[in-house]
Amino acid sequence: MNIKNLSKNEKLKGVVVDLTSQGEGVVKIDNFPFFVEGALVGESIEFKVIKLGKKFAYGKLLNIEVKSPHRVDMKDDLGRQIGTMTLQHLAYSEQLKFKQKLVKEAFERIGKFRDLTILPTIGMEEPWAYRNKAQIPVREKNGQLETGFFRKNSHDLIPIENFYIQHPIIDQTILIVRDILRKFKIKAYDEANQSGLVRHIIVKRGHYTGEIMVILVLNRKSLPHRDEIIHMMVKKIPNLVSIVANYQLKNSNVIMGRESDIYWGKNYYEDEMLGLRFKISAQSFFQVNTPQAEKLYQTAINYAALTGSETVLDAYCGIGSISLALATKAKSVYAMEIVPEAIEMAKENASLNQINNAHFEVGKAEEVLPNWQAEGVRFDVAVVDPPRKGLDAQFIETLTDLGPDRIVYVSCNPATCARDCRMIADAGYQLVEIQPVDLFGQTVHVECVCLLERL
Repeated sequence: MNIKNLSKNEKLKGVVVDLTSQGEGVVKIDNFPFFVEGALVGESIEFKVIKLGKKFAYGKLLNIEVKSPHRVDMKDDLGRQIGTMTLQHLAYSEQLKFKQKLVKEAFERIGKFRDLTILPTIGMEEPWAYRNKAQIPVREKNGQLETGFFRKNSHDLIPIENFYIQHPIIDQTILIVRDILRKFKIKAYDEANQSGLVRHIIVKRGHYTGEIMVILVLNRKSLPHRDEIIHMMVKKIPNLVSIVANYQLKNSNVIMGRESDIYWGKNYYEDEMLGLRFKISAQSFFQVNTPQAEKLYQTAINYAALTGSETVLDAYCGIGSISLALATKAKSVYAMEIVPEAIEMAKENASLNQINNAHFEVGKAEEVLPNWQAEGVRFDVAVVDPPRKGLDAQFIETLTDLGPDRIVYVSCNPATCARDCRMIADAGYQLVEIQPVDLFGQTVHVECVCLLERL
């Protein structure tokens, strides 16, 4: 078959040989790859060409002639359309193998590592209804305020009432808030002319405590019928401890703005992690799957191999969820973070748990580290848990110059983790072991923990 003669909407048949990092089936015809959403390895399929590129093309699945033994019934087709549950048609045990393979391929291809020890992915006991946080867009549909999610690659809102991967109480809370806003005829945000008021409803819930925080992301700094809305939310939402108004006044894809007001209750809710208690604010980062985050952090603590005599560095400490767990096993922990509010909350959390050997400081790692070095602090172990973009090259240089015996890298993005681990390895460290952990069942996302030891 001549690929040059191919045209859009043409129907083709083939066997799926692989899955992409986004979970699409790969069919090769004359070595030319077609990516087909919803197809699984080993399946014979018929598909329609929907987009042609020079090096690959996209197809739409029309028919499965031979099914994979690992195919399972989908819970909800909407989860496919909005991209929240792109792997729901694959048996969970196979999702875990796929995620182990994703990590392996990233480290081989990007990190240029060979002979890796990548352990089987640590999975969940129940890979549904696990999320403790929801960020739900609000838009006007057919003259009515709706909550749901955007169709993939668009800003077209699909109304949704059950997300399946969020805790059901979170889904119920969103609907209660939606119905109260409807009752008072509150307008949803309109992107086209930046009018309307409510942009997002965010609900955070403590896994162990059940405490609920509701955040209304508004397009301006006032809410009509504010007192009545608050009164009704307090009356109808069980375990509600905080109502926050956040102001996102810019025409931006960033969900939350910088400013917030506490409408009712506290400026935080509480939850637990590894037996420690945490205050979590509207802007604080807290892992969205608490039981799996405990397995992730426990792996990091195990890799740190603390005996009680070590000085530990925790870069990107957030509100202290790893730092405080490390502090219970180390001589001292020095932790940093660029968000001042997070450091404030980390200090409160240290006090809440009566931990006094953790030192928290605001600032960029590459600026804070030299100061600690000047004070004579030497780190035996470093733990890093950066955002998706990974570590800054200057930070890697500063860190490896300090020469801790062990570096434990907690990552939510295998690609940037592989790149960074290569730089750390080149600076005199050996990548000993990688442990993938699944915090996001039914999706292609995977976290991993890497242990690097100084040669």
